[in-house]
Amino acid sequence: MLDNIDRLVDLTIPADDRLRAAVARCDTAALAATGGHFAAVARDGRTVRLARTIGVPLRYFVAKMYHGPFLVVSPRIDRIFDWCQEQRIGWQFDPIYTRMVPAHHLVELDQVGCPDPAPRYQRFFDPVIGQGSTDLAEAGDVYVRAAYVATMQWLSELPAGEPVAVAFSGGIDSTAVLLMARRALQALGRNPGDVRAFTLDFGGGQDARQAEGVVRALGVEDSWERIVARPEEYDLEEAIRVTEDYHPLDVECAAASLCLLRGIHARYPSIGYLLDGDGGDENLKSYPLEDSDLTLSSVLRNPLLYQEGWGVDSIKHSAVYSGGLSRGYVRTYAPAAACAFNAFSPFTLRSVIAAAVALPLEPVLDGRIDRLYTLKQDVVSAGIRSVLGIDMPLNPKRRFQDGTLAAPRPRVTKAWCRNVFNRLWEERLRDTPDALDRRSGNEVPIVAS
Repeated sequence: MLDNIDRLVDLTIPADDRLRAAVARCDTAALAATGGHFAAVARDGRTVRLARTIGVPLRYFVAKMYHGPFLVVSPRIDRIFDWCQEQRIGWQFDPIYTRMVPAHHLVELDQVGCPDPAPRYQRFFDPVIGQGSTDLAEAGDVYVRAAYVATMQWLSELPAGEPVAVAFSGGIDSTAVLLMARRALQALGRNPGDVRAFTLDFGGGQDARQAEGVVRALGVEDSWERIVARPEEYDLEEAIRVTEDYHPLDVECAAASLCLLRGIHARYPSIGYLLDGDGGDENLKSYPLEDSDLTLSSVLRNPLLYQEGWGVDSIKHSAVYSGGLSRGYVRTYAPAAACAFNAFSPFTLRSVIAAAVALPLEPVLDGRIDRLYTLKQDVVSAGIRSVLGIDMPLNPKRRFQDGTLAAPRPRVTKAWCRNVFNRLWEERLRDTPDALDRRSGNEVPIVAS
């Protein structure tokens, strides 16, 4: 193995020096004390350390070059492959060899090679579980106040007068985000009208009717628009390419997001910032259990299940993807990035997640699944009333992609999505260098004397 060669290839947007220094010295306490979202990479001798939060994806791949492993790090799989192609080692690459850094963990990898050691994981987010109030009005105040502070902080860092789009369905989470953003701008001495809500409609969609009713009830209809798209613009294969994933519900959500964001961009090219309510369902467990193999017991016994999946030490944990929203947030991040938006949801921040998991679910639910299904509306509406003094309209939960049409589309299967994912990569991998042009991992670079 050659010494004095930097074998870390960092294709990310560099984090600030403070974060990188904390990652380099494996300082989980310093990372825990940070706010906002980040992804950071640093090297300490032969050890590379990586860390991220939910809002920024981070991946790595071990390439074999110069008699030693090169660690290539990027938010996307295809960017790693492009780098391998540039180095004429695309023949080494397979998307299943990449790894996603799990959110809320610091990952350590030693670059010693033959074989490469397994990564080590250390948590830097360890919220107190179930020690908050069982009174839903008090719990709602804590939860929404944390989300409101997060929203204000994010907006305060934008230039004054910068327009902001809200992906708006008129559901509980997007309505809360719209209300918090308007009030936060007002508190900052800015114009609440800088926030504009947009609803996707493929024709006769339930969300469009619902959203119009909500903005009229709130008296903000002048800050709302319907984005009408053709049904054929809903492209699941493109969503798989953009998200680099094959989880059906996330793929469907991303396909709808691409239609909405392109419609906003076409109408308002100057808008580059996006707010949405992603993560609100995960925080307050607002998913029908009959759509999965989960039970109420598994949800209660794994407080961060929806945010992180089964965990890094679980048999169910994927080596290629992390779990929960740590994996699924690409449904928001990737379409936004593809459409030149900087996306943010206050419900994905650690401070807001901590406020959610502080709610003692077992005594609150008392074993009743029906109580779980009304939990989010009770907590969020109570919080909005307490923090903002507004009685928000409440509408039934509906998946984003389902509310865009008069009737939901048939669900696609995971097998279909996986087949598309594999086919797209098979097509790309055909372009790797042939045997006469490819570079060997045993090649030693010529160093000028």
